[in-house]
Amino acid sequence: MIEIEYVKTKKQQREFVQFPLKLYRGNPNFVPPLYGDEMKCFKKDYHYYEQAEAIYLLALRDGETVGRISGILQRAANEKWKQKRVRFTRFDCIDDQEVADALFGAVEDWAREKGMEEVVGPLGFSDLEREGLLIEGFDEPATFEEQYNFPYYRKLIEHRGYEKDVDWIEHKLSLKKDDTGEKLDRTCQRILERYNLHLGPAKNTNDFLKKYADKFFDVLDESYSGIYGTVPFTEKMKKELIRSFRQIIDMRFVRIALDENDNPVCLGLIFPSIAKAVQPSGGRLTLPTLLRILKAVKNPEVVDLALIGVVPEYSNRGIGFVLVNELLHMMRQSRVKYCETNLNLEENYEILNAWKIFDSVQHKRRRAYLKKL
Repeated sequence: MIEIEYVKTKKQQREFVQFPLKLYRGNPNFVPPLYGDEMKCFKKDYHYYEQAEAIYLLALRDGETVGRISGILQRAANEKWKQKRVRFTRFDCIDDQEVADALFGAVEDWAREKGMEEVVGPLGFSDLEREGLLIEGFDEPATFEEQYNFPYYRKLIEHRGYEKDVDWIEHKLSLKKDDTGEKLDRTCQRILERYNLHLGPAKNTNDFLKKYADKFFDVLDESYSGIYGTVPFTEKMKKELIRSFRQIIDMRFVRIALDENDNPVCLGLIFPSIAKAVQPSGGRLTLPTLLRILKAVKNPEVVDLALIGVVPEYSNRGIGFVLVNELLHMMRQSRVKYCETNLNLEENYEILNAWKIFDSVQHKRRRAYLKKL
């Protein structure tokens, strides 16, 4: 007999956050999110609750937690995309269909109560959260930005009646041997000159944020407006993201292209990988964890491609290749072994073609599932 509990007490909140840490204990490919960030979901002033509401559920058998899930009613997304959807996220479960059915059944009932017609996921409050179910690449370590899951999750979800909505693919990028990049350098210089663009200078992280923070989000809103699952930024979201970026951003891995009036038209943001740094502590920011993060940020061997955004006016003009070329330079000038792209929609041919400049290997695939109620 499976019992579903709504997470309300502090004890239940801790159990919700800690369950995947127990489920994946000893798994070398699982990378936890920051524990403190996950606990923020239960605060009434959580920055996403301006535009959404959520439920958090635990599945218990004989008093033992055997699964968890969260349902999100993202009002801003539904309004933007003219949909009536509830999202599911943070689904973790033992390999047991009865447990999965109980968890998804509770989210589906909640969706119906809210007048919704579909359930979709895994999707977070926005596309800046972890999203997509891993369906290929189980022998690869997760990035810090994305979630790892066991192969059997797919079976549990599909047996419940969920079908593919979209797929994302991920690549591992390394430098091609004996490619100096001189030809691409000349091409990118011509692109900058043709459109009267230049790369934005910044002395340090604080200087960058002071100069470009507000316009940074304008570029993201414009360039990602038509991308699956995106929602407009609120002021609280911007503040929280700046706080997060400030912790791990490194100006060696940030580029922004400006027009003749110093308005940003294109940006690229790469994070030094901190996946290995947070694994031993389960995402808790202990002193040893902080020291490992600082070391990873200072001398990264792996970097994660977080964002490349181009405003619509400059799309299909080759501007994105300028930032990709900058990434090549960063990798040549550092000890970075490879870059992980994180999620690219499988039909985003413009960005997928850009990866051909590298020695590129597609090593992961993720899926968002949809069920009509």
